[in-house]
Amino acid sequence: MTATTLRTAIYGGSFDPLTNGHLDVVRGACRLADRLVLAVGIHPGKTPVFTPAERLAMLEEVCGPVAAEAGVAFSAVTFSGLIVQTAAEVGAGLLIRGLRDGTDLDYEMQMAGMNGVMAPTLQTVFLPASPDVRPITATLVRQIAAMGGDVSAFVPPLVLARLNERHRR
Repeated sequence: MTATTLRTAIYGGSFDPLTNGHLDVVRGACRLADRLVLAVGIHPGKTPVFTPAERLAMLEEVCGPVAAEAGVAFSAVTFSGLIVQTAAEVGAGLLIRGLRDGTDLDYEMQMAGMNGVMAPTLQTVFLPASPDVRPITATLVRQIAAMGGDVSAFVPPLVLARLNERHRR
């Protein structure tokens, strides 16, 4: 790697909503890359809590400063195809994936194998979740928030405010 070459990592997910678990992975990715791209997956069959534009804005507002503090260039994009295609489009050589437990590992190993066949130069990097964020899933956060529960321990403050606005009755 020359002085002008940036090590670019991509981290894809629904980020609906952005959780403290996602933020934990972002912090780890910032230690590995010079440039980090967060890729918001758009799936037509799903009904998200937040629009793609809202999710991009939250990623910029919450994760942008984390990356800046680490001296890492940051951007957020949407994608609706394969993550390996988006990685190629943004010039990423690293595909970041977070792991909470053995179930995640089994699934992610299968995905890494398939992605490795489709994009042999894209290296998957697994980042284990910190103990305090291991139980957090966006699905559970959405369910708890929709039922009026307190999710303040699971999401950044900005996301909490947006969830509270969304679920205000």
